[in-house]
Amino acid sequence: MNTAVSATRLIPAVAVPEGAGVTVHRTIGTPALRNYDPFLLLDHISSNNPEDYIAGFPSHPHRGFSTFTYIIDGHMAHQDSMGNTGDLGPGSAQWMKAASGVIHSEMPKQENGLLRGFQLWINLPAANKLDHPEYQEYSAAAFPVVETPDYRLKVLIGHFADAIAPIVDRITDVSYLDVQVKPGKHFQHRLPMENNSFLYVFEGDGQLNEQMVPLHSLVILESDDHSFDFVAGKTRARFVVVSGKPIHEPIVQYGPFVMNTREQIDQAMKDFQSNNFVRDRAWIKRDKK
Repeated sequence: MNTAVSATRLIPAVAVPEGAGVTVHRTIGTPALRNYDPFLLLDHISSNNPEDYIAGFPSHPHRGFSTFTYIIDGHMAHQDSMGNTGDLGPGSAQWMKAASGVIHSEMPKQENGLLRGFQLWINLPAANKLDHPEYQEYSAAAFPVVETPDYRLKVLIGHFADAIAPIVDRITDVSYLDVQVKPGKHFQHRLPMENNSFLYVFEGDGQLNEQMVPLHSLVILESDDHSFDFVAGKTRARFVVVSGKPIHEPIVQYGPFVMNTREQIDQAMKDFQSNNFVRDRAWIKRDKK
């Protein structure tokens, strides 16, 4: 594998208060990286201090995009205005295509202990922004794991080698991997040439072709053939690798509304204020494990 990667774009995470006062580590969605088509936001929650997360994310709207929530430690309860409820426990994940409109809440189900996880916002093309909402929730056991002497990898969206995740994104072809690399060992991977891709380190550190990548840092993966070689540091490294097909359309965002024009944003606000925001009940899919 040719691993000549240009890893010049390194984005340190910024602590941001979100929801009712939850502290998140944000990389995409900051002044340093407003968006990375098709990705609109990446938040990382990681704290064993309840004051950082106990307030949670009370009821709030989304329109025009999808969210992917991955809980690593702790519990998060989901509830929405259409009557759907869920419990995201350790290793579980939720894919919610808000599209035409969803109002939901995400609240911690614990008062003490470690809470860790990610939320990724993924844009939708103009043709799909007012689609019917969809909701999928899967337990940790639903996601395939690939283990080698050098690394352990969990496939959350898309596929890796012969391992296929239960969540497949047919619009922007997103793939999402949780990778743990042993001390001093390598993880090599090639991503689709047409995609925009990034890596975010949330445990340990390492090097991407001799460039140091510290903890809580996002690296834009750029190379001639979209391949890379990550070497873990003296402890181990854990990171997510995310890739998606860019949409190449205008992005007009106002908080939780992401559309293509200012007029569409104004309409979303009017719909929300007039109680006409939720148009369709989400299709719900859960694994039985």
